[in-house]
Amino acid sequence: MTQWLLDRTFRTSSGDEVRWAALGEERAPAVVLLHGTPFSSSVWRGVARALATRHRVFVWDMPGYGASEKRAGQDVSLAAQGRVFGELLAHWGLDGEGARPAVVAHDFGGCVALRAHLLHGARYERLALVDPVALGPWGSPTYRLLGAHPEVFGQLPPALHRAMVTEYVSSASHQGLHPAVLERLVEPWCTQEGRPAFYRQIAQNDQRFTDEVEGRYGEIEVPVLVCWGAQDDWIPVARGHELASRVPGARLHVIEGAGHLVQEDAPAELAAALGDFLRAGG
Repeated sequence: MTQWLLDRTFRTSSGDEVRWAALGEERAPAVVLLHGTPFSSSVWRGVARALATRHRVFVWDMPGYGASEKRAGQDVSLAAQGRVFGELLAHWGLDGEGARPAVVAHDFGGCVALRAHLLHGARYERLALVDPVALGPWGSPTYRLLGAHPEVFGQLPPALHRAMVTEYVSSASHQGLHPAVLERLVEPWCTQEGRPAFYRQIAQNDQRFTDEVEGRYGEIEVPVLVCWGAQDDWIPVARGHELASRVPGARLHVIEGAGHLVQEDAPAELAAALGDFLRAGG
């Protein structure tokens, strides 16, 4: 259920070590999966394996997340993640005219993918956005409180910090997370490096990163699928309807019984919807 290993590394232009992996046949059509916060690529494990039967699937942990490097002074903002994503596409050979990947992005990974495409010229074959951070205003009161006082919350005793992160991550699921899955998502934030990293990534992200691209969604020309958990308590499904209406030709697929972590609440339905969307591209 939780086995997930990113067995390759990439050193970014900022010097951060990023862990990544690739599944499926090398010559199969490429798909890149982006995770959100406070998660890692492990939330994609089931969907990635399902898609890998027909595609070459690339997964990665963003700098400051999961198995990738976490360090003091690290730039883990949405702007920085967009630049790293572009570097990875080049490293994977997916930045050429004949090598455009399909991109599937969850939560703030959606903002990263949108910024890379609209601001930095990253080219995709098609784009699927799963409960993305894409429209302002965003950020729950808890998220804003943590981001406003990282130096205070960073002093919480380890046990209290773990309890808080556990409760926070748990709230992303409507169905409830299996204890082993929950532990895997929480553990990276509970190491000596992970505790300050948890508050660092929240403090560095604010709405200006979506404000910079929100007015340009009408420029997107590639096919777009918007998937949303009907019971998402983090970003309500009404945002999915609004986002789909702003992107020319975008299709909305609402998944009943799923919260914000659709990958955990309804992996089979999500994989089927994504598979159909990707196959439509030939």
